[in-house]
Amino acid sequence: MRVGLVASEAVRSLRASMSTTVAATLTVLIGMFVLGLTIALGTWVLSWSDHVKKQLLVKVYFTSTATPKQEASVGNFIRTDDRVVKYTFVSSERALVVMRKKFPDLVRNLSYNPLPDSFEVIPKKAEYNAQIKREILHSGPKGTVPPGIEKVKDGGETSRRVLRVGSIVELVFLIGVIVLLIASTLLIANTIRLSIFARRREIEVMKLVGATNWFVRGPFMLEGLICGLLGSITAVFLLLVGKEVLLPAILGHIQDSKDVHALAFELQALSIIGAGLLLGAAGSGLTLHRFLRV
Repeated sequence: MRVGLVASEAVRSLRASMSTTVAATLTVLIGMFVLGLTIALGTWVLSWSDHVKKQLLVKVYFTSTATPKQEASVGNFIRTDDRVVKYTFVSSERALVVMRKKFPDLVRNLSYNPLPDSFEVIPKKAEYNAQIKREILHSGPKGTVPPGIEKVKDGGETSRRVLRVGSIVELVFLIGVIVLLIASTLLIANTIRLSIFARRREIEVMKLVGATNWFVRGPFMLEGLICGLLGSITAVFLLLVGKEVLLPAILGHIQDSKDVHALAFELQALSIIGAGLLLGAAGSGLTLHRFLRV
């Protein structure tokens, strides 16, 4: 009976203050739409950053006079490194075959094979590249360069730049989501405050006749939930239209990759609806708190 009373009171209040209801719903709609765009773009950029990091390898190049024993010794050292996921030996013949496929014009007139044997080392994290390179170069007798190694590359400045950009992107995405949630909560709270302020006398009377705080708070929080639900569902619909209609037209020229993708739209929709409900209820609850002190 009490639940039905709270629900009927909330519906009556929504109808009576339609302008405030529309304003609160639009506030949630705008906030959740921007949040959805932030999640989609942010997760795509994070995925792209991870994709680029996976391409950062450590490459060990051997001299033309390196013996199989020397190469095997370096391979054994790499195998014992816990930071290495996988390493592959690339012979000079294999390297020439790859070059002919990728850059046929560069190797078309070669009279001999100038490419050395090498190892391609894939680390667990791109941040390990510099450490792995340093330890390989000091894995010889008394910390010297192992015999047979000509040079070791870890991506150099390009690798470090990618790592810096990836860290900045992750930090900006996290700060952006937090700021957006706080701003949305404050906007919704200020909008709902208009409705509560107009009914402050009613709240005072209810408190004076013995109504509990939760009984008074219930209809307003339910109003916030309804506004949050309507706004977030509309935001999801607009994002879906953008995803199916606008996005292919804008990004159709960009080559897709299986490794680079945003968060699944279903999860985005659930996150947006959940955030809308939470912000609607929280905005009502926080705003109503000051009016309950009678």
